[in-house]
Amino acid sequence: MSRPRFALIPAAYVYLRRGDEVLLQLRQGTGYLDGTWAAGAAGHIEFVEHATMAAIREAREELGITLEEHDLTPLSVMQRTDGTSTEIEQRVDWFFAASTWVGDPRIMEPSKCARIDWFSLQDLPEAMPPHERLILESLADGSLPAFTNFGF
Repeated sequence: MSRPRFALIPAAYVYLRRGDEVLLQLRQGTGYLDGTWAAGAAGHIEFVEHATMAAIREAREELGITLEEHDLTPLSVMQRTDGTSTEIEQRVDWFFAASTWVGDPRIMEPSKCARIDWFSLQDLPEAMPPHERLILESLADGSLPAFTNFGF
């Protein structure tokens, strides 16, 4: 008997970089990882988008900045799970960094974001989604692979 195929929920993450610092947002009111510091811009990839299109859209919607595709540096692609068979917890995430953009990052969705702030990669906040901490710590120490897995 073969196992059924599962669907993956795709998302794109954008970490704005300023030297060794990264811009993070304090999540609130979303019902998902509220109270944690997460990527400055991130969200699900919509049906008609590819990952870079979603990253650019999320940066505009969440931070009010303009990014072009050439501004995005791919960091890693992660397949992750929470270890259950819950469909929404089977995910694939594209992580990008950007060190150039147009506009000043600001909170565009105050019902979903309590604060934004810059953090050194060497001094990340305590409360972070564990999969994002893995990406940023691996970026900081130079060990970030092109493909990562989390929760398996």
